Amino acid sequence: MNFSHECIVCIVNTGFSDAVMDAAREFGARGGTVIHGRGTASQETERFFGISIQPDKELVLILVPHDLTDPILHALYRAVGLKTPGQGIAFALPVDQVVGLSTLSLSENSEIPTEPGTPEK
Repeated sequence: MNFSHECIVCIVNTGFSDAVMDAAREFGARGGTVIHGRGTASQETERFFGISIQPDKELVLILVPHDLTDPILHALYRAVGLKTPGQGIAFALPVDQVVGLSTLSLSENSEIPTEPGTPEK
């Protein structure tokens, strides 16, 4: 299948979601959603990677056109990757349908057809 959009998920230590969005915006991301969470990594994982793992996390979800995914993932690796204080990981998931996004300007937006039974703008 060919997907037009992907959802980039970046998991970082608490306090680094702004750094995630700054890096992503440099390569064309328009916005994201931050979800607070808690990691469950074991001490074995900490020894394997040679780093201490902070349990409080922020998940940043960024929906982007497919062609922006690789540059944004590389920017996230440089800005908040595992070897940075953000200790982040990032991955992308294909998105097969998207609604609610618009690349139109506000003046063009008034020409978008409305659903049946709703008044025109």
